[in-house]
Formats: sequence, structure tokens, C-alpha cells
Amino acid sequence: MNTQTLAEKLGAPIRESSLLAKAKQAGLHSPELLEGLGVARGCWHYRSPALTPVPKVSESEFSNEELAVALLSPALPYAPHTIRIGAAMLGATGNEVDTICQLAKAEGCIAPVRYIANAGLRFEPDNLFWRRLLDQLPSTPPIPDGVMPHPTRFVSMSGITRAGAKIVAIWIRPRSDLASAHG
Repeated sequence: MNTQTLAEKLGAPIRESSLLAKAKQAGLHSPELLEGLGVARGCWHYRSPALTPVPKVSESEFSNEELAVALLSPALPYAPHTIRIGAAMLGATGNEVDTICQLAKAEGCIAPVRYIANAGLRFEPDNLFWRRLLDQLPSTPPIPDGVMPHPTRFVSMSGITRAGAKIVAIWIRPRSDLASAHG
């Protein structure tokens, strides 16, 4: 079992997380439950039969922005799957850039959020959300190679479409029409 944290993989200091403490108060006491809440909120791309049932946690109790940043928390055990769900939640429709920036700074995960925002901008160059996020976050040193999932892991890619052999990449994000009633 991997006990190394994302902070350790990033070469950053390990620090307490007030956001993960808030998640625990809401009954989300493990990365698996945070991931499960992401799936319950519409990240069906990541659903699996082995998914741990999650407690009912409303967006007013724990917002999508909080969930995204919690999934990217350097205090969590290192898990690319968790990071990928965090990237999906980061791109959730309706997320507020200012809130994400504030949470990322407080949580110490500016570098992972910037990495994901850069990937988002690459695949969705017309989505102003990614540009605004990058513009508002401070610069960070580059993340060591191999720590973050490859940017293509944040998108769904086709091979052959009705238009022929053409790669179409779509950012994976939660879909409200697939969200559980309690998500």
C-alpha cells in the first residue's frame, strides 16, 4: 500500500489540511469517499462496481470547488486516480475561479491546479475558465516528470468518428444529468 503523499512526490512539505478536516466532518474521511462523492456528483467516467458508498453531502455543505481541491490535496496519499477525479471536478461547470484560487493557495496545491489548468487550456483553448484560473494563480516551479497524470488522462479521446479517423478530445467533467440524488 502506498503511503507516500502527493506532497512528498512533489518535493513539498507535508502540512495539515483544513479542507480535509472539513471533509471528515462531513463524513468524507478517506480519499475513496472523496472520489465516490465526485462520481455521485456526475463523474461517471470514474464509476466502478467496487466504489465505496458515500454519505449524503450537499454542495452547500461541501462545494464542487472544495471537492476538487480536496482531491488534489498534497496531504492525501499519492494516487493518480484521485488526481484525475480532482481534475474532472476542477472543470465542473459553475466553478468559481476566485474560490478555487483561494482554496488552492490555502491547501498548498497551486502547482497541481496549474498543471491541470494548463492541460485544460490545451484541450479547451476557447474555455475562458482555464485562462482565468492560470492568470489568477501564482507561478510555480515545474512539477517533476511522472508525478502528475499525463494531460491525455484528463480527457476522453475518440479514434474514429463519423467524420473519419480523427482524434476528438473532450475534457472529462461531472455531468449533472448523471449525478445521484444525494450528490
